[in-house]
Amino acid sequence: MRTKLLIPAAVIAAAIGLIGAQQRQAPLSPPAETSVTIDGKMISIKYSAPSMRGRKIFGGLEPYGKVWRAGANAATAFHTDADIDLGGLAVPKGDYTLYVWLAEDQWELIVNKQTGQWGTRYDQQMDLGRVKMKMSKPPAPIETFKITLSEAGAHAGNLEMAWENTTASVPFTVK
Repeated sequence: MRTKLLIPAAVIAAAIGLIGAQQRQAPLSPPAETSVTIDGKMISIKYSAPSMRGRKIFGGLEPYGKVWRAGANAATAFHTDADIDLGGLAVPKGDYTLYVWLAEDQWELIVNKQTGQWGTRYDQQMDLGRVKMKMSKPPAPIETFKITLSEAGAHAGNLEMAWENTTASVPFTVK
């Protein structure tokens, strides 16, 4: 009788150990963030960073002529402690989400007023606005999607997105 009870207990313990090991594995698109402080005001972005993993990204996994969530999983969160001018778009201090209109030759950064949603829950009616991004090619393919905020002089900064064979950026100024 005792042996019969030990076998199910051993199976349960092994299953719990396997589940725990799976939970400890790094996610395929781990959380990432970037921030910069300009004139004492912080600007930050939180996103999930997917990797190429042998896939064609732009014009493949992410087709042109569509809105992309600028990362993976939840919508990319954008916060600014200051009113800013983002590539000609007035962005009041607060919280937003970022999306990108993907076109082969020209991307547009979309600042959306909706927050907290899953990345595929884009509502165009909630757009604060769109700005064209400066496009370039990195010297080598970029395996993992990366967003960078950096200082670019007095009262100024730069937002850059880079993945696969594309780098797109837009300047901003703190008001």
